[in-house]
Amino acid sequence: MFEWLLQPWPWYISGPLIGLTVPLLLVLSGKSFGISSSLRYIGCAIVPRSKLAYLRSIAWRQHSWNLIFVLGVAIGGFVASHFLSAAPVSFLPDSYQSVTGVIALAIGGILIGFGTRYANGCTSGHTIMGLSLLSWPSLVASVFFFVGGLLSTNLIVRWLFAG
Repeated sequence: MFEWLLQPWPWYISGPLIGLTVPLLLVLSGKSFGISSSLRYIGCAIVPRSKLAYLRSIAWRQHSWNLIFVLGVAIGGFVASHFLSAAPVSFLPDSYQSVTGVIALAIGGILIGFGTRYANGCTSGHTIMGLSLLSWPSLVASVFFFVGGLLSTNLIVRWLFAG
């Protein structure tokens, strides 16, 4: 009966479902969709009396819905990969199970974290939310996210893992 749930969903089903989260979130709660801002709210919660104005200026409790949303994404990913998959899903490809792979992941994580704050949002925030609001900066950011992904995949990753 639930066999369809265990198979990968085609893009024309999953894409619109992801896209519909934007208007649903806006209509039902008046909130914007995005993930990277949750890191700031976590920092505000952990260090409420920080000397950094960046962390002091936000009342994180007003944004606790965002932290719950991110927790739900993580739990949903875990449930989907462990219980709703016909075949076992590996957390990381074998190529990352080495010192070089861990270093690449660490450098990539730092660059992504810096980039999301510098771009004032992450790929989901700009591409899904920003484009739906017809934001010109989100269009520019989304184009360069895509270009950066292409360059990383076709140049940097091949150089790092050649051999």
